[in-house]
Amino acid sequence: MAQKARISLTGTDPKRVDGVCDQIKRISERTGVQMKGPIPLPTKRLVVPIRKSPDGEGSETWERWEMRIHKRLIDLDADERALRQLMRIEVPDGVHIEIVLKSS
Repeated sequence: MAQKARISLTGTDPKRVDGVCDQIKRISERTGVQMKGPIPLPTKRLVVPIRKSPDGEGSETWERWEMRIHKRLIDLDADERALRQLMRIEVPDGVHIEIVLKSS
């Protein structure tokens, strides 16, 4: 019975997220495991409008702060050697990685 691993990566910096994707791609090439992805999912934009004046006096001027959350999805065949190397990947700050195993 073959197992598959679905890896979802989320982060605010797209370069860091893509860097982790490249590390996973290198592991799959080294171990000979079949990989699909990285599939870019839609970027979530969190926008917070804030009044510039602290006391409410004066004209209504607004600042808009925005944070973007980038997501990538990777499917690969779950080989024990590949999974062991996946666990050793250095994940930078601001990048969250989630690995879900499922049997196919």
